[in-house]
Amino acid sequence: MADIKIVLPGDIIDTHRKEDTEQPESNAEDSASVIRLGPGLLQASEAVSAVTAGVLHSNSETNRWWVAGNKRRYVAAVGEPVVGVVVARHGEGYRVDIGSAHDALLPHLAFEGATKRNKPNLAVGTVVYGRVVVANSVMDPEIECYNSNTGKSEGYGELSEGFMFKCSLGLARRLIDTKAPVLAALGNGVPFEVAVGVNGRVWVNAENVETTILVANAIRNSEYLDAKQCRQMVKELLEKQ
Repeated sequence: MADIKIVLPGDIIDTHRKEDTEQPESNAEDSASVIRLGPGLLQASEAVSAVTAGVLHSNSETNRWWVAGNKRRYVAAVGEPVVGVVVARHGEGYRVDIGSAHDALLPHLAFEGATKRNKPNLAVGTVVYGRVVVANSVMDPEIECYNSNTGKSEGYGELSEGFMFKCSLGLARRLIDTKAPVLAALGNGVPFEVAVGVNGRVWVNAENVETTILVANAIRNSEYLDAKQCRQMVKELLEKQ
């Protein structure tokens, strides 16, 4: 397991991977040119520095770097999945509350198979699962409820029924991991659906209300537990059900 690296605002981040230095110079330059910076990092000239405190993360497959911290307010970043609530309708689409400083825009055509004649009709209060596609300091964020690269929903869209609750941003980012211990332990005990937004909102749905509440409580209780403690906590909750 890689060592956990804590960064503070102003720290210079070395984004060069070991394998890049072993490649020919031309290939190394090509690799460096596709580095993607996520939340918490800023590039000034050729240097990359941290602008928030937290744990430094990287994805070797996409060469993406970001800082995960437990902030109070979500700051939208391109490519991140979010759970939002429709708060208004307008001619071009919807305004969706995603917990950031500004509501996000959701166009009518940002759904799988949507056309001008055939588009979803969402009511105010509808919960949706989307992905951020526009995020900068001069425009309101924009989300889409499908993958525009494939044209498929891939799990995004309207979240009907179920229950949505809020959690810390730090917990939400840990739940995004496919190996999240609490979700793995719950999946071995009860069938359920879950949609996790890095904006600190989680939607769960199960076969009955009791199981939905159990899953929501287990996720909330897991914030300060390690993998072993998560499995034990879930086991005790299931035994009480």
